[in-house]
Amino acid sequence: MYNAIKFPYSSATMVYLFLFLFSLTLTWIIKKIFVKKQLLAPISERSSHTTPIPHGGGIAIALTWFIGLIYLFWTNQIETSLFYALIIGFVISIVSYADDLFELSAKLRLLVQSGVAIGGIIALGGLHSLDLGMWSIENPIITNLFAFLLIVWYINLYNFLDGIDGYAGSEALFLALSGFLLFGGEHFLLLFVAVLGFLFWNWHKAKIFMGDVGSTLLGYSVAIFTLHYANTEATNLWVWIILFALFWFDATLTLYRRYKNRENLSLAHKKHAYQRITQSGWSHSKVVLFSLLINALIFAFIFFIPNIFVALLLTLLLLLACGKFIDSKKPFL
Repeated sequence: MYNAIKFPYSSATMVYLFLFLFSLTLTWIIKKIFVKKQLLAPISERSSHTTPIPHGGGIAIALTWFIGLIYLFWTNQIETSLFYALIIGFVISIVSYADDLFELSAKLRLLVQSGVAIGGIIALGGLHSLDLGMWSIENPIITNLFAFLLIVWYINLYNFLDGIDGYAGSEALFLALSGFLLFGGEHFLLLFVAVLGFLFWNWHKAKIFMGDVGSTLLGYSVAIFTLHYANTEATNLWVWIILFALFWFDATLTLYRRYKNRENLSLAHKKHAYQRITQSGWSHSKVVLFSLLINALIFAFIFFIPNIFVALLLTLLLLLACGKFIDSKKPFL
């Protein structure tokens, strides 16, 4: 089902070391510049921090990521369709950075996200099929509509889940490492080092935040990985949905519960599971380590259980149990 792991040659290892140091150093430089110019994340209802902190660290992730992608493409280490689909994420990064600075309208953000989603789908050649276990859907209207909605939702939910120190970055590291172990591919190593350099400065207590420029790019990239590998083998769609379950489950369930409460869904809030368990008294680091433990169990389900739908069921049960535990610590009101 999965490709054998191929570790890069020593010369390539030096490239990844350089890219890690580039991300690490650039994040530090951005932090210094943003503090000097007072470009700080304001305190809001959704904030989990109490002092203004610079929030442009995602620039370092994005620049490292795109430079690395060009290197992989130049050296024929990434499929052409995947390269073009991922490089389109440059657009979402630029617009999201503008949003970090100027707070763009929701309609403009959605328009750009929709355009990027369509571009990514075209670059991949569309989503070929939807494997539903008992049957498969191959109607291009349905499959590509699903792909479109998945990309737009992943872009936004990753942004929603970027709220405490190290959380969004550690999720990206988990997905990069999991992707590499399951499928191989230097693009996963690239993602790992690009985020790791930033995460050094973002671990609790954070010296800098990722900002929308980083979180939306990561959400888009995860969606592209999901669709690309689903086209390679249909069941891989579920592999990636399971791998990303911690984030989409929290975001989707929270949205549903707020809708049931008749809340204004456009207003900022602090009701995601990771926010509520932080409010219960857990430190940011403890929440992140707990999430990594849950992700490790999710990876084990995928790796050791041959039936992907059994792995999906176990993942959902695990996350439901986590949700009950968090509700006991801090009820959803």
